[in-house]
Amino acid sequence: MCGRFAASASVEDIIETFAIDEVVEEPLPTFNAAPTDAVPAVVERLDKETNQTVRKLVTPRWGLVPSWSKDARGGARMINARAETVAEKPAFRKAFAARRCLIPADGFYEWTPTTGPGGKPAKQPWFISMTEPGPFVMAGLYEFWKSPEGAWLTTCTIITTQATDAVGHLHDRMPMVILPEHWAAWLDPTLTDADGVRPLMHAPQGAEVTTHPVAPLVNNVRHDGPELVQPIG
Repeated sequence: MCGRFAASASVEDIIETFAIDEVVEEPLPTFNAAPTDAVPAVVERLDKETNQTVRKLVTPRWGLVPSWSKDARGGARMINARAETVAEKPAFRKAFAARRCLIPADGFYEWTPTTGPGGKPAKQPWFISMTEPGPFVMAGLYEFWKSPEGAWLTTCTIITTQATDAVGHLHDRMPMVILPEHWAAWLDPTLTDADGVRPLMHAPQGAEVTTHPVAPLVNNVRHDGPELVQPIG
């Protein structure tokens, strides 16, 4: 799964990297994004007046709430969507067809069991990022939900897959990424064929990713800052 990640890029960097046309909301840089947090996402929407697609920077809440949900409480349980079933699951299939997004990150965290002070069980956090310079661009979906009072909520989820050997020693699942050459197709709201969408997702292999242990500061969602991703000896 992917339950915590770092996304510290500035708005200016995101605009330049993804050729953003419109900033709807400015994301706050974070080194400890957690479920139900507002996170950065790149989407493309069709402008009804010009019939042109507009690439936007938005900040959906992490944890997808399907449009048909009676309330928004279940979103925290849907922070991830399995790549193997995302096109069929009722909660995700409509978004997979037409509401895909890019979630730019520095990388994500996973935990392995270890022994803490006094021999008590503990968890060692690890940070996983791309080896080459640049963002870890996760495959995401977004959805709109309207409350009974009429307020709109935008939420998102991260698509995961079986971990490759590069990450499998830490966890059995990992986020799918979208490579730069596929960003435009992934965001295209007119591409609605699942068979055409699936090949755009990529599970990083071998030398594509790097992993290192980090301090247990990240275990507490209240902690934030660049020290969370620094390697420890």
